[in-house]
Parts: sequence; structure tokens; C-alpha cells
Amino acid sequence: MPTRVLVTAGAVFAGIFAFAEAAHWRSSHKRLGDHDVARGRRPWSDPRSSPGTGTLTAKDSDQIIVVLGYGNRGERPNGINRFRARAGLRSIDPMARSALLIFCGGAVTGRTSEAAILDRFAREELGFTGRSLVEDQSTTTWENIANAIPLIDRELTPFTTISIVSNSHHAEKARDHLWQMRPDLARRLVPGGDYRFGEHPLMKAVAAIRGLIALAALDRENAKRARES
Repeated sequence: MPTRVLVTAGAVFAGIFAFAEAAHWRSSHKRLGDHDVARGRRPWSDPRSSPGTGTLTAKDSDQIIVVLGYGNRGERPNGINRFRARAGLRSIDPMARSALLIFCGGAVTGRTSEAAILDRFAREELGFTGRSLVEDQSTTTWENIANAIPLIDRELTPFTTISIVSNSHHAEKARDHLWQMRPDLARRLVPGGDYRFGEHPLMKAVAAIRGLIALAALDRENAKRARES
């Protein structure tokens, strides 16, 4: 009996693990743009964008990485914000021509903005020394993206790619918001570094369920809006 129980428990855990990994992987590859540095597609506004004119490589790209904050009561980053800061930094391609991190999030549940907590953690504890901007007024995911857009516009080049970093499903939701607000910028969306196989398996399982429910609600809202327009 104990062996059968262990086998059953192992099978259940394996099933949950596989479900969570697949859900996060799929989400990390959805609602992206039509640009792929690895496959050599050129930027959208580049006048040289025509067949036979060469390819865009990682060293040609200007990265903008938008890192979304999470409610943080104290001055120290909680576990979710530590993960998001690390995911933002590992989204940086060392071959890129330039990289800019935009940390987003206001003081929603504490006195210090989520963006400031993320930026400070990245610099003081993760050793980040690159360029960053802080967007510290937003209180929702929609506002995260709306308030990041002027910062993105200010830094935009013909070679800019945009990544949005959070957990996989929340990042997908934020990418959907960018498609709604600015399709021209959304065409530049590429995956961030928030998905990594086998990372935080228990958290991934819970986040997958919550994220899929939230995305289903978002899709219903989008469909309703499309019917009414």
C-alpha cells in the first residue's frame, strides 16, 4: 500500500509539474510581436527592411525591458519582486547594442513604490549597473503599460525590441494591454526572461491556475468589446 500511494503521489506531482510548465511556456510565447532577432528579421521602421538586405542580429538591437512590480508592504522586496527583478536582469542580452530597464509600480500596499524597490534591489543586491528608469505612479497592470509608453517612446529607435517581465501569465496580460493601446509598439514585443524550466514549481502551479483564469476573463472582455465596437 505505501508503495502504491507513493507512486500515485508521484504521478500526481508529475502531472501538476507538467501542466504548470506547459502553461507558463505557452503563455511566455503568446501575444508577441512579429520580430525575432534570432531569425534575423529586421526592425519595422528600418528603411532597409527588404529581402536580401541582411539580417538583424542581437548586437544590432536596442532592448527595452519593462519589469512590472508587485504589491510590497515593506522596504525590502518580497519574494515575487525579487524574482521579477532577477528575471528582468536575465532578460538582458549581453550581445545587444543597448539595454534599458523600466521598473514599474507605485506605492500600492506600502510607503515606497514597487518600482523604487525593484530598482534598488537590482542595483544594491544584484549588481546591476546599467541604465534604468523608474515609473512609480501606476497602481494597476493597465496603468503600468500606459505610464511606461511615454518612456518607451522617448527611447525608441528603429532597432528597439520590447520585453515585458513578470510571471508568464501576468506578462501576457500586460502584452495584451500594449496591443490594445499601441499596436505599433506591440509589434516589437519579444519574450522576456521570466520563464525558466523547473523554476519555482509550486509557485508556478498556483500562478498558472490564477493566470489562466485571469486571461480567460480578459479574452471575454476583449470579445465583448469587439462585438460592441
